[in-house]
Amino acid sequence: LVYSDFWDSSINLVSDTKIQTLVRLQGWSPRYLCRTYHRNLLVIMTSDDDEQTKVVRYSGSKKIQSIQWDDQGKPLYISGVNSKYIVENRNLDVCVADRDAGAVVVVSAAGKLRFRYPSPPCTSKPFDPVGITTDSQANILTSDVNSHCIHIVDQDGHFLRYIDNCGLQFPLGLYVDSKDNLFVAEHVTGKVKKLQYKN
Repeated sequence: LVYSDFWDSSINLVSDTKIQTLVRLQGWSPRYLCRTYHRNLLVIMTSDDDEQTKVVRYSGSKKIQSIQWDDQGKPLYISGVNSKYIVENRNLDVCVADRDAGAVVVVSAAGKLRFRYPSPPCTSKPFDPVGITTDSQANILTSDVNSHCIHIVDQDGHFLRYIDNCGLQFPLGLYVDSKDNLFVAEHVTGKVKKLQYKN
């Protein structure tokens, strides 16, 4: 088990009953993290003044990549008070649900912006992405907590469809297992629902 501790700016490994600190940050606080296909860690973090956000790739305790700026020197991620969730796609893209931006931001393994998915124009409510996961076809699934639905986007950022017909209430956490079953954690009810969403 690997977890981030926002309050003491650390990333920790739990093995049996022992806790080992892998990384202790200075000036930054870790938020969410995920494990990659190459067994590295991707950690999304914010500066202590909440003015900057970046993704850092670690191999063990060694920082090997930092992803923060696009080719024009502009921030890839919008800093703010909301959490950001992260996952690596099957094609090794880094996918971030950026709630402050109201978008899913996807960069290549090299850290180059591939696309921003800001929700299709047919929706009436503002896009509020929180949980994020990917499936065996490299599709990206993100929960839209205020619209009570899940968006499915292909690996190039094209909207495929919604999952909105199964009575979801404030979907938050998402996970797809090896058989493409989707698990959805609901924020208000505390329930976890298992969905088979593929035809």
